[in-house]
Amino acid sequence: MQTEFFPSRTLTLYLVRLFASRILAVLVMLVLILQMLDLLSESSKILAYPGNDDGHVWLYVSLRAPQLVARFLPYSVLLATILTLATLNQNSEVIAMKAAGLSAHQVLAPLFLTAAIASLFSFAFNERVVTRANGTLKAWQAEDYGPIPRNSATRSNVYLRDGPHILAVGQIRGEGAATVMERVTWYRRDANGMIVEEVRSPRAVFAKPGWRLERPEAFDVASAETKPLAGVVLAREISPAQVAISTVDADAEDIFHLTGTLREMKAAGRRTTEIEGKWWHKLSGPLSAVLMPLLGAIAAFGLARSGQLLIRAVIGMALGFAYFVIDNAALAMGNFGGYPPLVAAWAPFVLFALIGETVLVRTEE
Repeated sequence: MQTEFFPSRTLTLYLVRLFASRILAVLVMLVLILQMLDLLSESSKILAYPGNDDGHVWLYVSLRAPQLVARFLPYSVLLATILTLATLNQNSEVIAMKAAGLSAHQVLAPLFLTAAIASLFSFAFNERVVTRANGTLKAWQAEDYGPIPRNSATRSNVYLRDGPHILAVGQIRGEGAATVMERVTWYRRDANGMIVEEVRSPRAVFAKPGWRLERPEAFDVASAETKPLAGVVLAREISPAQVAISTVDADAEDIFHLTGTLREMKAAGRRTTEIEGKWWHKLSGPLSAVLMPLLGAIAAFGLARSGQLLIRAVIGMALGFAYFVIDNAALAMGNFGGYPPLVAAWAPFVLFALIGETVLVRTEE
């Protein structure tokens, strides 16, 4: 039996080239199909805005495609693993490699190398391209596909606590004392937490302290009556700094900028569980591609003539998709405080690494 982790240079290059080409082919296929399906629902909304044309549809594609690439690259590695290993098994190439003295881990080593390179590319692509596309697309969608705001600090659908009351904002522009809120609703709550009054306004500006509402209207829940108000300043406990901290979008910030944001939130005594979970997931998410060859390895071994190749491929696919389901569930539990952020981001990775290694060792080694 050979003692090197990688097989011969020729075999390694052959497997890397075979695996990488299938990853690229599956990724392109998935992105094209999903992008076309996405355009079926979004293109009508884009063209509904006066003045928008085909150029704006292509702009949407340029912003949406990076999101699809980032989301489905690990899926592509999984499907490419199944296709590559099933083909090698069916052509008896795995049998030839094992007959030459290679272990199961040595057969999979070139695939792990390719998946690791894909993980590094995914991380760099997410931090440099996807975060910027996320921020621009969200700001554009907040304008109903109108002119994209020049201010990159635009945030949408923000909820802020004003003591026992709640301030809901459709969109926030600017920073510091120049912060402007649009589509504002302030909910007054009683001692039992029930909403007793709503104050709505199309726009609010910082009044040092508080926020001055323009053309506000008050809706009384008990009487179901609406009346106009004048000179209303509400939410005096909310400062522009608190607004900036409360409107952090982890998907639109790279990991280095998000690190500084987390530090500021902790210094201000704000809850950071959800943001910390997403910070850790910026590392564990791309690294999930390395797991896929291990989870799909069951398709490589066993006799193809036994009629179980399809069953093995399905089992490998099921293991891979189970990982993505549990990973999303753990991240959601972490956002609600059910798991610590570190556990929420890394527990599924460690769990399925152990499962995949156990299956590989017990069945093939």
